[in-house]
Amino acid sequence: MDKKVTVVGAGNVGATAAQRLAEKELCDVVLLDIIEGLPQGKALDLAEAAPIEKHDAHPTGSNDYEASANSDIVIITAGIPRKPGMSRDDLLSTNAKIMKNVVQEAAKHSPDAVLIIVSNPLDAMCHVAFNTSGFPKNRVIGMAGVLDSARFRAFIAMELNVSVENTTAFVLGGHGDTMVPLPRYSTVAGIPITELLSKERIDALVKRTANGGAEIVGLLKTGSAFYAPASAAVEMAESILKDKKKILPCAVYLEGEYGYNDLFIGVPVKLGGNGVEQIIEITLTETEKTALDKSAQAVRELKSLLKKLG
Repeated sequence: MDKKVTVVGAGNVGATAAQRLAEKELCDVVLLDIIEGLPQGKALDLAEAAPIEKHDAHPTGSNDYEASANSDIVIITAGIPRKPGMSRDDLLSTNAKIMKNVVQEAAKHSPDAVLIIVSNPLDAMCHVAFNTSGFPKNRVIGMAGVLDSARFRAFIAMELNVSVENTTAFVLGGHGDTMVPLPRYSTVAGIPITELLSKERIDALVKRTANGGAEIVGLLKTGSAFYAPASAAVEMAESILKDKKKILPCAVYLEGEYGYNDLFIGVPVKLGGNGVEQIIEITLTETEKTALDKSAQAVRELKSLLKKLG
C-alpha cells in the first residue's frame, strides 16, 4: 500500500478503526499501544483475517513509535474511557497528559501527518494536540460531528422507517451535551425532516442524539461506544487519503469563522489530501446561533480548565 495510517490506542475504538481501514484496503495500518502484546496480538489477528476478507493491507502492532514513522495520518484514540456517571470533563486531566505524550511522539516520527483526534473530552484534546504538535491548523482535526451526525441520521431512519442511506444530518458545536443538531439541514432523500416529523418528535431525536454516547455507556456499563466512533474516524481518514473533498462536520480550529476565535468547535469542512481544505460557514437562525454560542462557551470553559491544570 502506498499510504500508511497509525492508530494510537489498541482498545475497542482503535482496534475497530484499524479493522475498518484494513478491510477497506485504504492503507497499511500500524496499531500502537503501551500495553505489551496487545497491539501485536490484535494486528496479527487482523492479518490472519485478511485472506478471508480479501485485502492486502498489512496490519502491524507495536509499542514503539518508530513503527509509526512517516504515517500519512495518525488517529489518536488513546485515553481512559468514560465510565457510568463520569462526565467528559472528568476525563480531562488524565487524558490531557496522555494526549500530550502521544502527540509529542507521533509528531516527532511523522512530521507531515494529519492528526485525527478521537479521545475525550474531544474539543479540549484537540487543543492539547494542536499546541503540542505545532502543526498547522489544517492538520489537526477532531472527530465529533461525523459521529454525532451519524447518530442523528440513525435515529431519523428508525423514526421514519427509511434507509439510513436516504438520511443526511448536520450536528455542529462541541462534542457533548451542548452539541447542536440542525433539523433544518437534516433531510430524507432531500426532504427536510421538519416537513416529515412533528416538532415534538424532532426535539426527542435531537435530545437522544445529544445523549447518544451516554445512552451507550449506560447500557454497556463497562465501557463506551466504539463501532460508530471508529467508523466516523475512518470516514474522515478515507476522505483525506483519497483526496475525496467530502463535506463533513469536524472539530477544527476557528479564527473568526462563525464569530469564534482560538477555539476548536464542530463545523462543516471540506476534507481532502491537505486535511481541512475549507471551513464552510452556513447561515444559522438566531436560535441555532444561540445554541452554538452556548456550545462554544462550554468548550472555552474546558480550555480554561486545561490551562489551570497546566
